[in-house]
Amino acid sequence: MRQPAHYLKGLAASLLIVGAAACAAGPAGAPPEQVALAPQAAAEPAPAPADKTFDALEASASGKGFTSAGLAALDTAMAAAVDDGAVKGISTLLVKDGHVAHYYEHGIMRATDQAPIKEDTIFRIYSMSKPITGVALMMLYEQGAFSLDDPITKFVPEFADLKVLNGVDADGNMIVEDMDHVPTMRELMSHTAGFGYGLGGEDPVNTAFRKQGVLASPDLDTYISKVAGIPLMFQPGSDWSYSTAVDIQGYIVQKISGKPFGEYLQDTIFTPLGMTDTAFFVPESKRDRFSDVFTHNPENGDLVPLDDPGFAYREGAFGMEAGGHGLVSTLADYARFCQMLVDGGELNGTRILKPETVTLMRTNVLPETFHLFSDGNSVNPERAGHGFGLDFGVLVDPAPTGTLMPTGTYYWGGAAGTWFWIDPVNDLFFIGMVQVFPAGSMDNAFRKESGDLVYEALDQ
Repeated sequence: MRQPAHYLKGLAASLLIVGAAACAAGPAGAPPEQVALAPQAAAEPAPAPADKTFDALEASASGKGFTSAGLAALDTAMAAAVDDGAVKGISTLLVKDGHVAHYYEHGIMRATDQAPIKEDTIFRIYSMSKPITGVALMMLYEQGAFSLDDPITKFVPEFADLKVLNGVDADGNMIVEDMDHVPTMRELMSHTAGFGYGLGGEDPVNTAFRKQGVLASPDLDTYISKVAGIPLMFQPGSDWSYSTAVDIQGYIVQKISGKPFGEYLQDTIFTPLGMTDTAFFVPESKRDRFSDVFTHNPENGDLVPLDDPGFAYREGAFGMEAGGHGLVSTLADYARFCQMLVDGGELNGTRILKPETVTLMRTNVLPETFHLFSDGNSVNPERAGHGFGLDFGVLVDPAPTGTLMPTGTYYWGGAAGTWFWIDPVNDLFFIGMVQVFPAGSMDNAFRKESGDLVYEALDQ
């Protein structure tokens, strides 16, 4: 299994470059003719369910479904992440049965004026962009635009001549071989197509990604041209490796839809779901809500703001709208996205995906012999018990993980420490937002602890 020994170093280097209708019915047990002849006696229609907008997180938090002591313990652990110096600020959201059960915030979002984390703070979500891109692509799947068994060259003919790395010669040059088959759309969406990334690893493929500045491409067309010239790491479908595959998916969305990728996301996901703060940049009118991203001072280990244009997310700063890592968002916005998935692809009467499509995305497609080395946030070698669906990590066996999460929980995280999981068994989801880059440089034990404490607090 390929595990990038220098994942975090490469991650920093690369990203610095880029910078749910009710029906009225007659009274229970009433004969049909009574209902028909005496409609005036029928019960009043039930009120429509309140929209799940997540506009007032703290005010709407009820604690329902969880013990108060358990939620207090969760708060204590999240506060400790700040007070012990792992992060500067943290905000978390726990939603069950479509209602806010708990919201927590602690610490600051900005160093200069010590501005506190708030409900509407905007965060860099990095690889938590990936599930959004996957949903966008699967919307086109539902329209019949492609089959999961289609070769990706149906949409990216530039990849017809891709080669596969088969070692290096005495001079360090790549030895390559032909593909035994063109990667399929399923392989692309499950990180088994063989593409590199450039976020880590000293192998020739990932090194080429960094040297050619693939993730810093000015537009998706240029990006595709660069990727087409770099061999695959392995034969398609023969292994799992966290890759640039979701950026390729963004290009395919753009290619099929005929719209710029960001415009397609805005028109088909963000606007319909009311995700008003999710975008590829932060406009000037919202910059006072945009969190700093912090990093460790190499001299003393203190967290300090990472002042680099690649992390500023200003309009026009990026040409390439990166489906794999390029979005910013808020807790409320990402909650709308998660609730849509929990509700089988629909939110407040707006359908994004069919229930069976959501189920397909959150179903593991990996053989038992494949192992994940990442959760989108940092390196987690040989993640036993974890599989991968279509742009989601999937918990397939809790036993070897030590987690209290049930089988079928799906999740991902982001390079600045953000994380989320969706539990379809208990109808709940959790989102955590922090901003430390690279995330692997911090003590992120609180992320696992958040899961343990949520299930210990669950009132069953």
